[in-house]
Amino acid sequence: MEEAEVVETKDGTVSLASAFAGHQEDFIAQLAVQDRDHKFLTKAVEEAYKGVDCGDGGPFGAVIVRNDEVVVSCHNLVLKNTDPTAHAEVTAIREACKKLNQIQLSDCEIYASCEPCPMCFGAIHLSRVKRLIYGAKAEAAIAIGFDDFIADALRGTGFYQKSQLEIKRADGNGAIIAEEVFEKTKAKFQMY
Repeated sequence: MEEAEVVETKDGTVSLASAFAGHQEDFIAQLAVQDRDHKFLTKAVEEAYKGVDCGDGGPFGAVIVRNDEVVVSCHNLVLKNTDPTAHAEVTAIREACKKLNQIQLSDCEIYASCEPCPMCFGAIHLSRVKRLIYGAKAEAAIAIGFDDFIADALRGTGFYQKSQLEIKRADGNGAIIAEEVFEKTKAKFQMY
């Protein structure tokens, strides 16, 4: 069997001189995906810098892509909007849904400069994005003072921080009437 020989040129491009029989196309496809991911992740990182430079929020950026085209490119707007939910990923999902006039982004990918927090991951999941690519691990954000609950929630640990939030289900009629809304509206409202 012939081994793959990868040659990097002075301009940074990579070429494949030879490869295992039948594997050259797979290798080339992997390189193409890697280049594509790098391009869109770089745009997300540029958004992160942009958001900090203009004072809109923390160093987080997100890009939503459909058919190799950028749908939206957003950064964290927590400070600008005085909104703790205006994370880059959530903002990008909101903008993409408006622009595409749909609530499902199942034909889209999201590139995030940092590992998404649980809220952002939940939004990504609910929007049905087909692929998530992120750059920095949550620990990079934690290291400069961002909420360390992010890593705990993502990894299922209690290592960094315990939430101080009290969570309680309503007593009596409160719970009953809240549950009834689903039964009473199911014929009027269909999700998908």
